[in-house]
Order: sequence, then C-alpha cells, then structure tokens
Amino acid sequence: MNINMEEEKVIRHLNWCYYGIMALTVVVLGVMYYLTSKGLLGEPTDPMSELGKSLQFAAIIVALISIPLGLYLVKWRKPKTPEEYEGVAAYRILGVGLNMPLDIMIFYLLGGYKPMIWLAAIAAIAWYFSKPTLGKMEQEMKDKDNNEETY
Repeated sequence: MNINMEEEKVIRHLNWCYYGIMALTVVVLGVMYYLTSKGLLGEPTDPMSELGKSLQFAAIIVALISIPLGLYLVKWRKPKTPEEYEGVAAYRILGVGLNMPLDIMIFYLLGGYKPMIWLAAIAAIAWYFSKPTLGKMEQEMKDKDNNEETY
C-alpha cells in the first residue's frame, strides 16, 4: 500500500465534506423541530394535497436520480490523479448526502409524513457508502485488470 501525503490530504478534505453533510442534516433537523414545536412553521401541508404530492414527487425524483448517479460517478469518470478524485468524490458525497436534509425538511413540512423519513434513511445508507477512505481511493483510481475476477 503506497500512501503519500497528497492522498491523505485529499481524504482529509473529503472527510470534512462527508461529516459536513451530517452536521447540516442535524442542523436542519434541529431547526425544523424547533420551528414545528414553537408553531412557527404554520399549518403542515396535507400530504395528499397537490403541493404535498408535488413535494413528495420532487423528493423521490431527486433521490432516484442523485443516489445511483452519485454512487456510480467515480467508476464512470475513473479519475487518474488524487486532485481529480477529490473533485469527483466530493460530487458523490454531496449528490448522495444532500438528500438527507432535504427529505427531513419535507418530512416536517408535511406534518411528519413517515415515507419522507424512510427516504431520508435510504439517503443515509447511500451516504454511508460514499465515505472516503485511502483504500477506497486507491481501488477506484487503479486501472482495471482484464484478468481480475469480478463478482
């Protein structure tokens, strides 16, 4: 395993991005809970109203596009240098992870509509798979060996 300082620096930057998403999610959760508990959010939107259905539809479409695309992005782009990897991996983390605060916000706007929490949980699982590590970086940057078995 050939680890250099540049690769460690890239992983450190990506970890800031990765854990920043969780911090943002916790802040959104806290703010939305506070606004709801104090009655400052107003009346919740009915999930079966046109606006409620539109919010659900938007959240689902964003998740269906951004999660698979974000998880596949690094494999598709195949970065050759740590700098390229940092950019692509940051897009993966943001594309997958920003679904969590969005879905939590919609959960509160719809008055605690549970399917939005399930959608946020799916985003959290996908976000977990975008965690940057040195081993993952080396594996995703190495050239494909045609003789190597794939499962």
